[in-house]
Amino acid sequence: MAGTSLLALIDDIATLLDDVSVMTKVAAKKTAGVLGDDLALNAQQVTGVKADRELPVVWAVAKGSFVNKAILVPAALLISAFVPALITPLLMLGGLFLCFEGVEKLVHALGAHKVDDTKHHDELVKAVADDKVDLVAYEKDKIKGAIRTDFILSAEIIVISLGTVASASMGQRIGVLVGISLLMTVGVYGLVAGIVKLDDLGLHLTRQAQAWKQAIGRGILAFAPWLMKSLSVLGTAAMFLVGGGILLHGLPLLAHGVETWSESLGWFGAFVPSLAGALVGIAAGAVVVGVVELIKRLRGTPKAA
Repeated sequence: MAGTSLLALIDDIATLLDDVSVMTKVAAKKTAGVLGDDLALNAQQVTGVKADRELPVVWAVAKGSFVNKAILVPAALLISAFVPALITPLLMLGGLFLCFEGVEKLVHALGAHKVDDTKHHDELVKAVADDKVDLVAYEKDKIKGAIRTDFILSAEIIVISLGTVASASMGQRIGVLVGISLLMTVGVYGLVAGIVKLDDLGLHLTRQAQAWKQAIGRGILAFAPWLMKSLSVLGTAAMFLVGGGILLHGLPLLAHGVETWSESLGWFGAFVPSLAGALVGIAAGAVVVGVVELIKRLRGTPKAA
């Protein structure tokens, strides 16, 4: 009996780990938009920090990210255990926020805030170059800002992941949320550390005697800015696909209509749900951005008078 119980326990654990692994992969796919945005944002957060302080800053933010998830994961599990009805509304809010962020990025990219970007960049350059600036305090401010950003993005990741395992057992939910938290944190900040040091690697190689190393170094220096821009673009696109997909599935009639339509289009129909989700995401994000801008203007009117 003891041997049978042990085998049954091992089988249960193996099954649990297998289920957790599969669901974690599903959760990772659904959080791809947030991950891409998280990666680009955090790589940008260390812009303006002196080269020898980049990795310590990334490590400090990573530790803050672990703390964020240590707060968010138990909170999510408590919600799923005692107020499961909140999961869908929270998931919809997370999707709507993703779409809002995506549209804000599009507006930003179209030039609405280029003057602010230039001003901010100039301030960063002056802050790093000025010996009178307290770089310790400056670093702390950068770290706090990055951790606040991480908290919002981590909340989105946890909520989306929770939505994928809402009907699973508590053990599976714990395994998926802990697994996705560790995967995202280690993965994101490991990649951020690599990205922010790419230019240093390229510069180091350009100073070598061998021509082939210099060529690789120049290639890396040319590739690094392109990589950052690509991450930002892909992250924004994924935000619409993921956020819009969540909103679309939260509207059963519309989702059913899209599914029925896609089935009648043959092979092209496989792309229709994603495209429809992206369109829903862009539309929803545009509405939220419009409302937010209207509120800002209404609040600013009394001050202007």
